[in-house]
Amino acid sequence: MAAEAALKEGAQVSIYDAMPSVARKFLMAGKSGLNISHSEEEKLFRSRYRAPDARLDGLIAAFGPGDVERWMNGLGIESFRGSSGRVFPVMMKASPLLRAWLARLRTSGARLHVRHRWQGWDEAGALVFATPEGEVRLEADSVILALGGASWSRLGSDGAWAQLLAAMGVELAPFQPSNCGFEVAWSKRLLDGFEGAPLKGVKLSAGRQSAQGDVVITKRGVESGALYPLSADLLRQIEDTGSASLEIDLLPDVDMGTLRRRLAAANPKESSSNRLRKAARLDRTKIALVNEISRGAPPAEAGDLAAFLKALPVRIDAPVPMDEAISTSGGVSWDALDDRLMLKALPGVYCAGEMIDWDAPTGGYLLTACLAMGRASGKAAANHHI
Repeated sequence: MAAEAALKEGAQVSIYDAMPSVARKFLMAGKSGLNISHSEEEKLFRSRYRAPDARLDGLIAAFGPGDVERWMNGLGIESFRGSSGRVFPVMMKASPLLRAWLARLRTSGARLHVRHRWQGWDEAGALVFATPEGEVRLEADSVILALGGASWSRLGSDGAWAQLLAAMGVELAPFQPSNCGFEVAWSKRLLDGFEGAPLKGVKLSAGRQSAQGDVVITKRGVESGALYPLSADLLRQIEDTGSASLEIDLLPDVDMGTLRRRLAAANPKESSSNRLRKAARLDRTKIALVNEISRGAPPAEAGDLAAFLKALPVRIDAPVPMDEAISTSGGVSWDALDDRLMLKALPGVYCAGEMIDWDAPTGGYLLTACLAMGRASGKAAANHHI
C-alpha cells in the first residue's frame, strides 16, 4: 500500500522483500478466509484500537473500512459482508487479491526484488541488503520500512530489525504477543479426555473486557478467536501479578435466576455430573471443565453452583510463545515518529504497519490499520523533499 501511494504521487518505487515471495503473512491471514476489514459503525470500529495518542485514529479516519472495500473493488475483487459484519473478498482467499495488486503495482512502474534481507545502512548512509548473489547497496531519496512485528518468523516477520533501529537511536517498546492463546496448567485427566475439544457458546471475561464464542482446550491451555480481544487485559494482569484470571460463563444465554431455579429443582439424589447435565444442561466438555476447576467438588447449593457456572474462574499462567501469536504489540514507539510517520532520529525514513507499537483485535482491524498506515507513509515519503 505504501508503494502504491508513493507511485500515485509520482515517485519511482522499488520494493524489497526478504522472503522468496512477497506478502506471506498477508496470504496466511487469508488461509481460512481473508477478513480484510469490518463494516460496523465507524466510531465503534475506531474504538477497537489501542495506541498512545490520536495519530492512528486519524490515519484510519482517512482510510477506513469503506475505503478498503472500494480499493479492493478497484482491483476487480468483489467484497461481501458476513453476518458478523466482517468484510471479505467474495472468493474468501487472499491470493487472487494479491495477484491483481502486484500486477497493478508492476504496471504502475514498481520494481520488485525478493530474497533481499535488509541489513541496515553503511557508513555512507546507503541501504545494505544480503542476497543470494552477495551484498547489495542502494541509495534512496526516502525509505519506508514495513517490517512486521515479531510473530510468525517463518513468514519473514521476526523482529530482527529492532536491533538495527535501536543502534541508530530509535526509541522502541518491548515486543509482546497479541491476539494469542494462553497457557493453563490442565490436569492429565482433562487433557486425556478433552484436548482439542471446544467449549461452545461461552462468554469470556477479563477485567472490563468480554467476548462471546467458542474456546478450545489445548495441550498448553486455551485458544480461540473469542479469546483474542481479551489478550491485552490478560497480559496486563500477568505483568502486574504473575498470573491472570479468565472468567468463563458456561451459559451466557441463561440468566442467573433461571439457572438457580433449574438447579434447585433437580433431584437431590442425582450425582453432581447428572445434575450438571440434566438441570444445567451442560455438555460433556463443560462438565469436565467444571470438575477440573472445582477439583471434582462443585458447589452443592443451587445459588452457589449457579454463580460458579456463570463465572468459572480459570487461572492463566502465561501467553503462548510470541512467535505463535497472531500479531504483536511493541516495536517502534510513537514518540520516535513525527506526524507523517517519519523517524525523528532518521530523516527520510518512514515506518508503517505492525512494526509500530499499536494493537487491535482480529476481525479486519489489523489489516485495515496496516493499509491505512502504508497509504499515509507512502504519500509522505514520496513528498519528503517537497
